[in-house]
Amino acid sequence: MDESARYYNQFAAEFARSTVDVDMTPIYQRFLAGIQPGASILDAGCGSGRDAKAFADLGFCVTAFDAAAELARIASDYCGFEVAVRRFEDVDEVAQYDAIWCCASLLHVPAAKLPGVFARLWSALRPGGVFYASFKHGTGERLQGGRRFTDADEAIVRQWFEGLQDLQSVDVWLTNDQRPDRAERWTNTLATRAHALTRKLVTGGDDHFLPYLSEAFTRATHVDFGVAFVKTTGLRLLLPDLESVLEAGESRRLRILTSDYLDITDPQALRLLMLLQERGAEVRVYTTKDSSFHLKAYIFATRHNGGIVTGTAFIGSSNISRQALQDGLEWNYRVVYPDDLGFLEAIRQFEELFGHPRALPLSDAWIDAYEQRREPPTRSVAPGIHEHEAPPIPTTVQVKALAALSATRDSGYRRGLVVLATGLGKTWLAAFDAVRMGARRVLFVAHREEILSQAAATFLRIRPQARVGYFMGRSRDAEVDVLCASVQTLAKSAHLERFAPQHFDYVVIDEFHHAAATTYRRLLTHFAPSFLLGLTATPDRTDQSDILSLCDDNLVYNCNLFDGIQAGLLAPFHYYGIADDSVDYDEVPWRNGRFDPEQLSNKLATLARARHALREWRSKAQQRTLAFCVSIRHADYMADQFNRAGVVAAAVYAGSALGRAQALERLEAGTLQIVFSVDLFNEGVDLPSIDTVMLLRPTESKILFLQQLGRGLRRCEGKQHLVVMDFIGNHQSFLHKPQALFGVGSTYQALAAFARRVEAKTQTLPAGCYLNYDLAIIEFLKSLDSSGPQKDYEALRDVLGHRPTLSEFYRAGSSVQAMRQQTGHWFELVRKMGDLTEAESAVASALQGLLREVETTNLTKSFKMVLLEALLELDGLRQPTPVEQLCQHSRAILDRRQPLLADLSADMQGISGDAPAWQRYWQDNPINAWIGGNRPANAERFFKVSENAFSLVQHVSPEHVPALSAMLQELVDYRLAAYETRLEPAATGNNVIPFPARTRDRVELPYFPNLKIACGHFKTGRTDSEEHRALPIAYGQLDPARHFIARASGNSMDGGKNPVRDGDHLLLELISPARAGSITGSVVAIERQDDGGGGDNQYLLRVVTKNKAGQYVLKANNPAYEDLPAKDNMRTLARLRAVIDPLDLAVGQLFMREDIPTLLGETFNPGNWNVGHVNLKDKKAHVLLVTLNKQGKSAEHRYLDHWIDEHHFHWQSQNATTPESMRGQEIIHHAARGIDIHLFVRDGKLSGGKAAPFVYYGRATYESHQGSAPMSVVFSV
Repeated sequence: MDESARYYNQFAAEFARSTVDVDMTPIYQRFLAGIQPGASILDAGCGSGRDAKAFADLGFCVTAFDAAAELARIASDYCGFEVAVRRFEDVDEVAQYDAIWCCASLLHVPAAKLPGVFARLWSALRPGGVFYASFKHGTGERLQGGRRFTDADEAIVRQWFEGLQDLQSVDVWLTNDQRPDRAERWTNTLATRAHALTRKLVTGGDDHFLPYLSEAFTRATHVDFGVAFVKTTGLRLLLPDLESVLEAGESRRLRILTSDYLDITDPQALRLLMLLQERGAEVRVYTTKDSSFHLKAYIFATRHNGGIVTGTAFIGSSNISRQALQDGLEWNYRVVYPDDLGFLEAIRQFEELFGHPRALPLSDAWIDAYEQRREPPTRSVAPGIHEHEAPPIPTTVQVKALAALSATRDSGYRRGLVVLATGLGKTWLAAFDAVRMGARRVLFVAHREEILSQAAATFLRIRPQARVGYFMGRSRDAEVDVLCASVQTLAKSAHLERFAPQHFDYVVIDEFHHAAATTYRRLLTHFAPSFLLGLTATPDRTDQSDILSLCDDNLVYNCNLFDGIQAGLLAPFHYYGIADDSVDYDEVPWRNGRFDPEQLSNKLATLARARHALREWRSKAQQRTLAFCVSIRHADYMADQFNRAGVVAAAVYAGSALGRAQALERLEAGTLQIVFSVDLFNEGVDLPSIDTVMLLRPTESKILFLQQLGRGLRRCEGKQHLVVMDFIGNHQSFLHKPQALFGVGSTYQALAAFARRVEAKTQTLPAGCYLNYDLAIIEFLKSLDSSGPQKDYEALRDVLGHRPTLSEFYRAGSSVQAMRQQTGHWFELVRKMGDLTEAESAVASALQGLLREVETTNLTKSFKMVLLEALLELDGLRQPTPVEQLCQHSRAILDRRQPLLADLSADMQGISGDAPAWQRYWQDNPINAWIGGNRPANAERFFKVSENAFSLVQHVSPEHVPALSAMLQELVDYRLAAYETRLEPAATGNNVIPFPARTRDRVELPYFPNLKIACGHFKTGRTDSEEHRALPIAYGQLDPARHFIARASGNSMDGGKNPVRDGDHLLLELISPARAGSITGSVVAIERQDDGGGGDNQYLLRVVTKNKAGQYVLKANNPAYEDLPAKDNMRTLARLRAVIDPLDLAVGQLFMREDIPTLLGETFNPGNWNVGHVNLKDKKAHVLLVTLNKQGKSAEHRYLDHWIDEHHFHWQSQNATTPESMRGQEIIHHAARGIDIHLFVRDGKLSGGKAAPFVYYGRATYESHQGSAPMSVVFSV
C-alpha cells in the first residue's frame, strides 16, 4: 500500500465530510453532454462517492472503485451500491465503459507511471467514449501531508493524451477550487475517443444488412426510414427494434415513409405499421400516381438538447423485405456524422419528402382503399416483391384445444378457461378460435402493453384484412375488428360506456395478478359476448382461482409444461436448484409480495455471488445462455465479471449498448456466450437456440418464472435439452418455483413432501428431463413441514404474494371445515393473520352475521349463490335492485353456468328470464329464502324487498360498499366452486367422480414372464414375450427404456438381509456403458450365450465380488450354493434394484371377489368375504370392498362412499362402527399399529348382468374422520 492509500484509510471519514458536498454541476454538465442516457460510467478513484452517486441518481450505470479500503466502505454506504477496492493498475477491462471519470484521483499516481495508467483506462473506454481527469494546476511532483501529488498544466496533460490510440479531441480548461478554505486551481481535461473505423459499404450476401440496422438502433434517439415498399416478411424482422424505439418513451421518435409504387407494399405490412403508429410512430405513404419512388434510406440520429450529436445513415438498394435484409446481394452505403456532413443533407431531404403533399398519413381507410385497387406486378421488378408469409396453422395441442372449445360452446357454455404452458401459443389459440367461431368483433384484454402488442400482431397474422387497434395509453380505437385493450384503461366507467354490452362477439382475457381481479370483473359484467375465453399458463388451480371464477369455473382444456414436453412440442429440461448461500435474503426488505428492488440489487451484484454463478455456469452450461438479472446494475456487473473471466458476455436491457436483436444474432452465431438481461426477454421473444437459462434473481410470481423458463423451452435442431440453473435462497419468495414447474401443492406439507421425493429420487418427470436440488434447499423445504389452517394460509400467502382468497384456500386442498372449527369463519382467520384492510375489518365487524350466513348457509341448490352473484354484478349493494331485473340477470348467469341448470325443474329449463313464470319461480325460491321467508319469525334477516326492489336490511356506508362487495364476491366464488364440485358425480347419474388416470403416480415397465433369473443354475429364458406392469413412484425414478420386471427362479439368493425367493418379481435396471459405474458388491443379473448352441441366452443372479487375486467371483447369498468364477462369455445385464411387493403389481388390476383372498395369502370363504369390511387379524390388515352405486340395497346400507379427488377417498363404515370400537381404533391408528388397509372399489354390483370385478387401489392411509355409527373416513391413496 502506497502512502496516499494509507493516508486515506486513516483520514477517510474526515476527507469524505470535506468533499461530499462540493458542487460539481458545471463540470457534470460538460462531461455528460456527449453521453447517452443510461450509459455506463467508471468512477476511477471515487473518494467519498459523491460523483458516483450523482451519476447513478441521474440514471447512469455506474461502476466505482478506490484504492483505500476504508474510503471504499464509506463510499459504498453513501452510494447504496458496492464500491470495489482496486488500484488503477488493476484495470484490465477492454471497451467496457461509455465514459470514465477520474476527478482528483490520478494526481496521486507518480508521473513515471501515468502513461501506463492512462493506457489502461483508455483501453477500458469504448470507441466514441469520453474521459475526464483533473489535476492540481502546476508542474512537478511533491509529497504533502502524507500524500503524493503529480501536478499538471495544459501542456503536460496534452502530452499524456497525445500518445493514446484513436484520440479524437482533447479539451483543457482551468477552474477554481469550490471549497471555501481553498485557493487552488485545477486543470480539467475532457478527451473523446474516436468511433471505431467502420466499413462504409455493406454488400449483402454473407455480410447481410439486418445486423447493421440492429446495431444502429441501440444508440439512436430518432429513427427515420424511407423505402419504396414494405413486405410483411421483412417488417417482422425489424419489429423488435422498431418497438424498442417506441418503448423508450417521448425522448425517442420513429418515422417511416413508404409508397404505393407499383402496388408492391403488402396491405398486411401496412396494418402492422398501423399498430406501430398506434403506439407513437409516424407513418406516411407517398402516393406515386404516375411517378416513381425508389427511395431506400435508413437514418439514425442521436439528439441532445435539440441538436444532433452523432448519426448514421444507410443509403442504397435495400427495401424492407426478407431478401433485402438477410439474403440478397444489396449494396448500402454508410454515412457517419459528424465525420460526413452528407448525413445532414440526407435528413433535410427526408424532411422534405415526409412533409410532401403526396405523403399521406397512414389510416385504415387508406389501406382498405389500397386493397381494393391494388394490382401487384406479375413480374419481378425488385428483389423480394413476391415474398409471402405462409398462412399459420394450429399445432397438435392447439387443434385439441380448439376441439374442446367447440365442444364446450356446443354444450351451452359461454365462458371457459384454457391452460397452455408458456411456448404452446395461448394467443395463437385465441385468434384461431375467434376465426373458427366466426366472431366479427374481438376484444383482447391484458394488463401489459407488451402482451397487447404481441396479441395485435398475432390476430393480424391470422386475419390479415382485419382492422386491429389499441385501447391503452393515448390510443382510443373503437371501430376496429380486433381491439387490444389495457384493462386499466378500458375498465373506467367513462370508457366502458362507449361500447354496448353486445359490441364484441368474442372476448379474451389474459392471465392477471390477483389485485386486478375486481377490475376485470367490472369489465366483464359490462360485456355480454357470445363467448369469453380466459387464458393462463399457470397449471395450479390455486393460482387459476381468480380467472377460473371469471370463466364460470369452466376449465375447458389443460396442457401444462410436462404435457408439452411429452408431446414433443417443448424441449426437455435439466433443472439444477442451486443454493444461493452468498445472499442473506432476510436482510432485504420484503413488502407486498416483492423485495425492495434497490436493496436487492445491492445484495445480488457482489463479487462472491458472481464467482459462485461463474463456477456453476462453467460446470453446467451448454452453448448459448440467457441469464435473468434484477436490475441494470446487476446485469452490467455480471457481464463485467464474466468478461474478466474470459467468457464472452453482454448485458442487454432498454438502452444498453448492445440491442436485443443484435444480441440474439450474436448468440445464434456463437460469437456471444451469455446475455445478462433485465426484463427484455421475459416473454414474446422467439429464442429457440437458447439452450441454457440462468435465473439469478427471485421472481415475484409463477407466471414470470414460467415465462423466463419458457424462453429456452422452444425446440431447435441440435438442442437435446434445456439446462436451467436456478439460484434459490432460503426465503418464502422462492417457494412458488417447485409449485409452478413440478405441480407441487401450495401447502407447506406438500412442499416438504416434494423435497422428500426429490431426496429419494422418486419425483416423476417427463422422459429426457432431470432434476437436482442442492442438499441445503432440500433441507429448507423439509423444514417447512407443518399443517393446519393457519399454516396452510401462511404458505399460500408466501407463494401467492397476497393474502389468499377462500377459493384459493379451498382449491389448494386446505380444510375449510378445520378452519371453521378453529376460527369460526373465514374472515376471522384473515383477521387473525393480520390481513384485513381497515375497510374490510369494519365490514367484518358490522356485518359478521351476513358474511357468516353467506359462507355457511345450507345449499340444496345453487340458487341463493346465483342470486347474490347477480346482485353483485348489478352493483346492487349501492342501491336497491328491481326484482324483475334481478330475476332476469340470475337466469342469464344460470344459462352461462351449464352445470347449475340441472338444479332447475323440467318446466323451468327452457324458459326465459323475463317470462312471468320464471319471475314467480325465482321470487318464490332464492329471493324468498334470502328475505327470511323460510326462517322463524325471530330469526335474523339480511335482505328485504321493498317497493319491488331487493336490498340489504342493514345500511352500509358508501365508503364500505367496495369492501363488502369484494368480500361477498369472495364467498360467492368459493360457494359456487365447492357446489359445482359436489355436482360432478350427480351429473353422471350416480355418486361416482370418475377416477382420473394416475399417470404421474405409476410408471408402466416391460415385464418378461419367460425371462427367468436362474437363482442357482443357468436356465434358458427368452425376451420375446413382453408385457407391461405398472409400479408406483415409491420405487424411484423409473424409465421404461432402462428398467424392467422379471421373475426369479430358484433359491440361491434366498439369504442375507434382502433375500430373493423363487417366484419373486424383481425390478432390474439395464447396465449400459453410460450407466455402468461400479458393480462390485451389487446384486447383478449375468447373461451368457447358451453353451448348447440353441441360441437362447441364459441368466444368473449373483452378488459380484472380487477375490484376493483381483478376479471377479459370482457369490450366492444362500450358503447351499457354490460361488462361480466370472468367465469371458458372460456379461453384466442388469442391476437388481428391488424385490417387488406383489401387491404393488396388483394396483390398478381387476379382481373378482373370490380372487381377492388369494392375493392376500388367504382362502376365500363366502361367509367372511361377502361383506364390505374384512378384518384379517393374523395378517394385520383390513380389506375394504366398496361398491359405489348401491342400487337395490336398503337405505341404511347405502354408505356414502366416493372419490374426493385423484388421491383421496371418502369411505363410510358400517352402521355399528364407532371411533371407540376396536375396528374404529384400528382404522384411525393403523399406521402406528402396523396394520395395512387395502382398498378395492367398483362402480356397481353388476356388469353385463354378472358380478362386477373390483379395482385394487393399493394401501390406503387414514387422514381424518367424522361422526360415529357410522364413521365417515377420508383416506389418501
